[in-house]
Amino acid sequence: MSAIKVGLAGLRTNGKVVARKLAQGEVFGMELDCVAVRDAVKAQDFLDGIGSEAHIYGIDGLAREADLIIESAPAAAFAEIAVPVLTAGKTFMAVSAGQLLERPDLVALAKECGGQIIVPTGALIGLDAVTAAAEGAIHSVSMITRKPVKGLIGAPYLEKRGIDIAGIKEPLRIFHGSAREAARGFPENVNVVAALALAGIGPDRTTIEIWADPSLSRNVHRIVVDSDSASFEMSIQNIPSENPKTGRITALSVLAALRKLRAPLRVGT
Repeated sequence: MSAIKVGLAGLRTNGKVVARKLAQGEVFGMELDCVAVRDAVKAQDFLDGIGSEAHIYGIDGLAREADLIIESAPAAAFAEIAVPVLTAGKTFMAVSAGQLLERPDLVALAKECGGQIIVPTGALIGLDAVTAAAEGAIHSVSMITRKPVKGLIGAPYLEKRGIDIAGIKEPLRIFHGSAREAARGFPENVNVVAALALAGIGPDRTTIEIWADPSLSRNVHRIVVDSDSASFEMSIQNIPSENPKTGRITALSVLAALRKLRAPLRVGT
C-alpha cells in the first residue's frame, strides 16, 4: 500500500510539530510531500533543518499533488485553502474548525466532489462520547473555557467592544453565548467549541462561557452533556504551546488522527 501524501497549508506552531514527525517517518503510511506557505525562503530553511525533501507549492499545487491537506494557517485563510482542496476531491483536515460554522457550503462541496473534511479532536476530550450520544437525543451541551489573559488578547470580540483585559487582576467572564457567536468573536481561541458543536447538537444550541483568568498558566475546558443515553462531564487542562492561543495537545491530536487512517488497530469511534 503506497503512503498517503500529506500536504501542509501553513507552517505555524502546529504545522511544524506535524512536519517534524512526518519527516522522521514516525507516522505509519504517511509522508510529508509538500507545503504551501507565504515565506518560501523561511519554509525551505525549516524543511532543510528537519531533513525533509517536501516541495513548496501554492495552494493549487498542494491540492493537485497531495492526497490529504492539513490546514495550519491563520483562520482568515481557511476558505482560500479549503475550496481548491475539496474541489479536487481530496481530504482536508481542518484545525480551525470554527470556520466551518460560517461555511457549511464546504461540506456540500466535499460531498459533491468526493472529498472529505476531517476535524481532529484538538484540545478537547470525549468527542467520541458526544458523537455516540448524538446518535440518540442530546438535550444540552455547555462548555466553560478559562484561559490565561495573553491567550485571549487581540480577539475580534474584545477589540470590537473595546474590552481591555491586559491589566485584570481577577478572573473575568468575557463572553457567554452560542458556539457560533464564540467562533466569530474568537476565531483563534475556541476552535474546541466548534468541534464540540459539530460532534453534538450544532453551533446554535451548544453554549459556552469564556473567562480570562490572570492566575492560570493553562487552558482549562469543562464540558457538561445531558442526553437520553448518558449524562457526563469532562474537563481538561491544556499546556499552551509557544503560541498562547493554542495548546500543545492540538498538534498531537492531528498526528493521532493521521495514525488512525492507516493503523492496523484503531481505537475509538
